[in-house]
Amino acid sequence: MATATVSTFRRPPARRTADRAGAPTRSRGMAGGHNPWLVAIVVSIATFMEVLDTSIANVSLTHIAGELSASLDESTWVLTSYLVSNAIVLPVSGWLANAIGRKRFYMGCVFLFTASSLLCGLAPSLGWLIVFRILQGLGGGGLAPSEQSILADSFPPDKRGMAFALYGVAVVVAPAVGPTLGGWITDNYAWRWIFFINVPVGLMSLVLVYFILHDPGPAGGNGKRRGIDYVGFGLVAIGFGALQIVLDKGQREDWFESRFIQVFTAVAVVAVIVLIVWELNRRDPVVDVPLFRNLNFAVSNVVMFAMGFILFGTTQLLPQLTQTLLGYTATIAGEVISPGGFAVLALMPLVGFLLRHVQPKWLILVGLIFEVTALLYMATFSLDVSYGKLAWARTIQASGLAFLFVPISTIAYAGLAPDKTNAASAIINLSRNLGGSFGISIAQTWLARRQQFHQTFLVGHASPGNPVYDARIAEMTHRMAAAGDPGTAASRALGALLNEIQRQATMLAYIDVFHWLAIAAAAAMPLIFLLRTIDPKKAQGGH
Repeated sequence: MATATVSTFRRPPARRTADRAGAPTRSRGMAGGHNPWLVAIVVSIATFMEVLDTSIANVSLTHIAGELSASLDESTWVLTSYLVSNAIVLPVSGWLANAIGRKRFYMGCVFLFTASSLLCGLAPSLGWLIVFRILQGLGGGGLAPSEQSILADSFPPDKRGMAFALYGVAVVVAPAVGPTLGGWITDNYAWRWIFFINVPVGLMSLVLVYFILHDPGPAGGNGKRRGIDYVGFGLVAIGFGALQIVLDKGQREDWFESRFIQVFTAVAVVAVIVLIVWELNRRDPVVDVPLFRNLNFAVSNVVMFAMGFILFGTTQLLPQLTQTLLGYTATIAGEVISPGGFAVLALMPLVGFLLRHVQPKWLILVGLIFEVTALLYMATFSLDVSYGKLAWARTIQASGLAFLFVPISTIAYAGLAPDKTNAASAIINLSRNLGGSFGISIAQTWLARRQQFHQTFLVGHASPGNPVYDARIAEMTHRMAAAGDPGTAASRALGALLNEIQRQATMLAYIDVFHWLAIAAAAAMPLIFLLRTIDPKKAQGGH
């Protein structure tokens, strides 16, 4: 017995013993002979930085525009260029990982992301900064789906929930931290440092990945190489690139009143439809559209889209509300979001544990109930809302996100063949990112239009002859006359009242948007009953 034990521990990397024990050290596993949790932590580092960069530059645009002698409108291409290139590489990242090997692809993405981050910080003009942001988006777009497929490959199905919990922390917490961190760095150092901080993290990630990850080889380990689908690549670039431009610029260009938006929308729709038809007939598609024939995978992607819609929409709205209406600084506005991050950190491991005992679809339902509750609670906000109420609302919402992300990711992989994990990861992350883009764009459009509606309504009732209006103006005029120049008291009172009407109209608009987001979350609930029951221990037979 002793001899057998010694023999087992001498056999590198002890794959047969590990398999009997249930550890994910299969010959094709990315963990190789290492503890898979070490792999999970290593691949989360660069992913966190990449997701952070989707929002970290938002609060620095005025500084960037000022230093690089550009208008604020021109500086928004710093955000758009990153999102467009990110959207292009996401759907094809699975194919690329299969073609060149997952480890090589991941390291290539980390290198490109790190090098372009350095170049962004050194950019001498806005034009060059946009070029480097495109490269940064191309490198960053492959990181999140690569990490998810690495985790799916390194952990057996019954332990995958806990691994996805760690991944969930990176992709859920990072967008919330981004604006706060970006504002703090810009205020205390310079906007260029929001890019420079990626460099040491990226270099550390490269070294750790090189020594720790095991590469199973091209094409998911089966050694096959097929021809490049140039048509598919072109359709992805045109379709998703145009769609991202529409979503990012739509509100600014007044949507379909703009010829620019009309043309790009038509291009996006036609390219995506042709892409779907084209990929259905390919033996080696760059976007594995046939995966949607799996009902669990299809429904999971729809719910993931809804999660991204709500997460990114509210992450944009809450800091904006606190800064424009409540007078919070960027730092304090970020602190409103922070408790939600702690809630995710606390609940993700619990959700990962529950997945071994509870069907994922019921946990997703719990998450959606949390989201609806939190959004309806946000719809009770007013102009005198306290910091505590704001933070508590975000905490409730973040608790729901913890119950959504991990179960959705887990059920999406159930029943998929091992060589499909790269393609599945690419599509799942594309759904989350597209949901986020739609969420931000539509929420901002709703907000602007409802603000105009409420302002028109309130101004219509604020006219001489209305007893409430006359009494309010008289009171404000008297108070301002007593405090300053009586000659200007009446005009100052009118200006103050109009400003208050605008603030009230904007607050009512936020309330409307929170109501509509709650309806969107509720609308996703019936989809849960379409999900099939899965056995987490047998979810992926190839493992």
